[in-house]
Amino acid sequence: MRVVVDLNRCQAYAQCCYAAPDSFVLHGSEVLVYDPAPPAERRREIERAVQACPVRAILLEAGPEAEENRG
Repeated sequence: MRVVVDLNRCQAYAQCCYAAPDSFVLHGSEVLVYDPAPPAERRREIERAVQACPVRAILLEAGPEAEENRG
């Protein structure tokens, strides 16, 4: 699993920080820090963060291991 945040689109509303506090942190008023390769057990909270983002700046991509498990 890979998390990608479009930092040009992000407006620092911090909804992702509330939905997934272990994966997203806002430093100061505008700097978003996040884990681009979080552990699989955080998937649910990251999916909530993706849905919570009002500007849809967060993308969750499946990794190669997810493709192998489907096949």
